[in-house]
Amino acid sequence: MIVAIDGPAGVGKSTVAKLLASRLGFLYLDTGALYRAVGWGVLRHGIEPTDAEAVAGLLPKLSLQMEVTSNDVTVSMNGTDVTKDLRTPAVSAAASVVSAIPAVRAWLLPVQRQIGNKGSVVAEGRDVGTKVFPSAPVKFFLEADPTVRAQRRHHELVAAGHRGAIEQTSAELAGRDDRDRSRAMAPLIPAEDAQHIDTSSLSADEVVNRMLAVVTAKL
Repeated sequence: MIVAIDGPAGVGKSTVAKLLASRLGFLYLDTGALYRAVGWGVLRHGIEPTDAEAVAGLLPKLSLQMEVTSNDVTVSMNGTDVTKDLRTPAVSAAASVVSAIPAVRAWLLPVQRQIGNKGSVVAEGRDVGTKVFPSAPVKFFLEADPTVRAQRRHHELVAAGHRGAIEQTSAELAGRDDRDRSRAMAPLIPAEDAQHIDTSSLSADEVVNRMLAVVTAKL
């Protein structure tokens, strides 16, 4: 069984997806980590993320592996564990840009689906319910107030040791939203059969409990 969770940054996707996977005993798939890994590889090779042709040319030289459990993922690029490097602001910005490149999305699609074939999965991202696993029996689309999202993302960055003004974080989220929603291939939109949850005033446990009620009804 696959549970698809989509939504923009700062709505709590990763937190609730990990909790839900743990409660269900499912594997946890963070599709965004794969795009971040490509962003990391692009920066590591000195390529401008906006250079779609150069990025596409780099892909055959990249070897990407992801190990998934019920509450975490480990990502390796060409044999190097890059998991801890994927949440830096620079990699996040690069991932946002390269994720709009059709060649990158096409290259990562079979990787994501292969992981989905390993067993029951809670998968989170931005096109999981619309593109990666369109036949998933349960789909959610998370939303939240932009101010709340910026505060959550800012707290994550500070906790990880990255300093910066919350205004900058808010601007970066707005830019990413625009790129994600306007890209030609697999834009950030809710699946027609997705259940919407506004997480602005909900705790992670409250969101997970709502999801569990839906998922267990399908089991």
